[in-house]
Amino acid sequence: MAPKVDNWSVIYFAKNGEEPFVTVIFSEEKFYQKKHEQIITAEDQKCRQSLCSLEDEEPEDLLPELRDPSEILLDQHLERLVAHLPAQTQGYPWRLVYSTVVHGISLRTLYSNMASVDRPVLLVIKDMENQVFGAFSSHPFRVSNSCYGTGETFLYTFSPEFKMFSWTGENSYFVKGFRDSLQLGGGGGPFGLWLDDDLNHGSSFSCSTFNNQPLSGHHDFAVQELEVWTFE
Repeated sequence: MAPKVDNWSVIYFAKNGEEPFVTVIFSEEKFYQKKHEQIITAEDQKCRQSLCSLEDEEPEDLLPELRDPSEILLDQHLERLVAHLPAQTQGYPWRLVYSTVVHGISLRTLYSNMASVDRPVLLVIKDMENQVFGAFSSHPFRVSNSCYGTGETFLYTFSPEFKMFSWTGENSYFVKGFRDSLQLGGGGGPFGLWLDDDLNHGSSFSCSTFNNQPLSGHHDFAVQELEVWTFE
């Protein structure tokens, strides 16, 4: 006679239309499967359930929805970037606010296109050596008398592999917009990322705001294409 067990329950489960298996869960956290007369530990069962789940579920589409085509971003860029964006941007389609291909090369136009934007923005740059890098800004770019932004702002590069440079807490020189330039990061020296007024040339140096490495292959770079995206 089988020993009496006070705490137990019965789980019925089936797969591929076959007859149900009956699993009795004992208080000792072991599973006794009557049909095959074998003991299955709780850990084994968890692993089996996990494998079944992976087999039965379709893989999630982790890529964001782009409402406009990008001349720079590939799937591998999107996969890495979306995984590091703040929660407030997750689940929203990406909309192209500014592109040198579409809107021409002008910092003034970039500012103008963002006048009605009240969401974070993602700056994406491809230089003449086909290196991709840029910045996430908690606030849209604008001409300002002082620095603005929050600690969610970061720099990133895919040159030669993906790296993200978060706020160090050293200072709050996140973003400052001039009529003739755009600057991100600083602190008593060169900027983490700097762009001129016609968005043709830029530079990138290590800065105390982000403790970043130069984002391009060289400190000074020429812009091939530039895009700014928002999330809405």
